[in-house]
Amino acid sequence: MSRKVVIAHGASTDVGQVRKVNEDSHVAEPPVFVVADGMGGHDGGDIASEMVIQEFAKLGGTHYASESGSQAMVEALQAAQDRIVAFALEQRSRGASDYQSGTTCAAALIADGGSSPLWILLNVGDSRIYRFFDGTLSQLSRDHSLVQELVDSGQITREQAEHHPERNVVTRALGGMAPAVPDIFQVTLPVGARLMLCSDGVSGMISDAEIADILAAEDTDARDTAEKLVAAAVEAGGRDNATAIVVDVMGLTEENPYDSEQQRVSMEQKLGVLP
Repeated sequence: MSRKVVIAHGASTDVGQVRKVNEDSHVAEPPVFVVADGMGGHDGGDIASEMVIQEFAKLGGTHYASESGSQAMVEALQAAQDRIVAFALEQRSRGASDYQSGTTCAAALIADGGSSPLWILLNVGDSRIYRFFDGTLSQLSRDHSLVQELVDSGQITREQAEHHPERNVVTRALGGMAPAVPDIFQVTLPVGARLMLCSDGVSGMISDAEIADILAAEDTDARDTAEKLVAAAVEAGGRDNATAIVVDVMGLTEENPYDSEQQRVSMEQKLGVLP
């Protein structure tokens, strides 16, 4: 007997007040949810982030065990990396010698953990994954950025990192010639928890405290909450594209993958033996 998670989800994105092109891309196609923040300008970052979404979208509508889910996530990431690099090489071979293209990736996949569902989380770059539960906001992902390395080494505080002039410098991304090495891990999310994925156009514009306040609103569903997060980021200055996905864990249901008696009754009904 396995248990299936019941969720509600919503997503929102905005170009912001400064950029002319939205280089963010996202997909919310259960059991997969992804935010990708492109880098490289028009015809660069937006193409790279869209390639990530296209590969991860292929995982939608499929049931995964924990091991197969992790493998599927890694394969989707590698496929996106290969496509981004190949496209960049093609552009340069055609004379665009300064062509650049890259993207971050924050992804979550629901998988069957046996007695309870698991969330497989993956990230490359500084797009983030948060959990909000019982009034507490926790950042589950770790930024792959210069300022995070400075924080880890004790050279600056988290508060100083929020205003550091190089806070947007990422140390890992898809699109470079070096392998895009992700962090990948599994967590369980209790009923009542909220999972939030966002680009740094959200987390870089509003504080964790503001994010927590928005996620704490019990009378706001996942779609409205995602829209409020993005709206708050734009209102705070909107210096970057802003994207957020919110997933609410509504409950768990018991499901038996094979009920022999029900299968017999169903077959007899199809054959006309039973009314």
